[in-house]
Formats: sequence, structure tokens, C-alpha cells
Amino acid sequence: AAPAGAVAFGVKHTEGVSVDVLFRGRAEPEAVSSTGARWPLEEGTVLRFSMSRASSEVNDNKVTVSFYAEGGKPINQAGVFLTGVGISLDVDADRDGVVERSSPNKASWAWGPEGHGAILLVSCDKEFP
Repeated sequence: AAPAGAVAFGVKHTEGVSVDVLFRGRAEPEAVSSTGARWPLEEGTVLRFSMSRASSEVNDNKVTVSFYAEGGKPINQAGVFLTGVGISLDVDADRDGVVERSSPNKASWAWGPEGHGAILLVSCDKEFP
């Protein structure tokens, strides 16, 4: 997707985003700082975006990729706005009839009447043949 004549690229991103550059043939990704370093444009290079927390509003984070010609002359930019969505499985982990988001027993499970942790009932029937 790079424009014609591009030989390098740079990446900038907002604070809420982590970006890694994965090069073909290298086992470890290279973390991208928010200041924006430059890399050679090579086939098989992948940018991986991630967010570690939910957004406070829609499109509140951004990643911008700048493309450069020989000699460092800027050619074009591409950007993407990101919205982090928080997902949580809220359960009655204490088995006291109250669903709590931050129960300390949410991450573990113990059997018996004094046990804790969610009990999941899975429906394995064929509702749609």
C-alpha cells in the first residue's frame, strides 16, 4: 500500500497505542516509540497495533505512517484512528448472587460449598440443525 517511489517509512502514534514493527526473517518485533523512527520499506514488513486500555471516547487514538523517497523527502501519509473497547466477563465469582466486575475470586476456581469462581453452564444442544 506504499506510494510509488517510497523507500522508507516512519510511524507515529498517540500515547494510548503500542506499535511493533515485524520484519520478515526476524523473530522479535521492534517496538516503535511515539517520536517516530524510520525504517527501510521491505516486503513482508508488518505493523502491529495494540491498546492496553479502553478508550474514553470514539477515535481518541491514532497511528500515522509516513512514507519517504530516496534522500528522506516525504511523499505521503496514511493514518488510522483507533477506539479501544473494554470487554469483561462479569460473573458471580463469590457465588453470593451478586455479579461483580472486580471480584478477587474471578481469576481462580475452587470446588465445593465454600468454593469460588464462576460456574458456566454450556448449551451443547443443536438449536439449529
